[in-house]
Amino acid sequence: MRVHTELGPGLLESTYQVCLQHELSKAGFQSEAQVGLPVFYDGVRLDLGYRIDLLVENLVVVELKSIEAIAPVHQAQVLSYLKLSGKSLALLINFNVVHLKDGIRRFVNGTGWR
Repeated sequence: MRVHTELGPGLLESTYQVCLQHELSKAGFQSEAQVGLPVFYDGVRLDLGYRIDLLVENLVVVELKSIEAIAPVHQAQVLSYLKLSGKSLALLINFNVVHLKDGIRRFVNGTGWR
């Protein structure tokens, strides 16, 4: 929330990503940005350019947006990223809102989060 409080809405997604990763590091969390996400299809690994915006502690997929509104396709994207990555937890964060709490959605896939 600090990033949104400091910067406000309306900036590029990449700006929020760098600042959020900085805040995570200050708080002692390990994170990676723009993590490649291959697709395995018919036994073949396909590197198609998909990227996880942030992967926190190698557990939580964080998809960042700076858009007018979250659409069902954005939620589907997060679920697909969970499936492709084999991870169980994700956050979809839209920074282009007045109050950040209104721009955060949590996703759980499977039971690996327990």
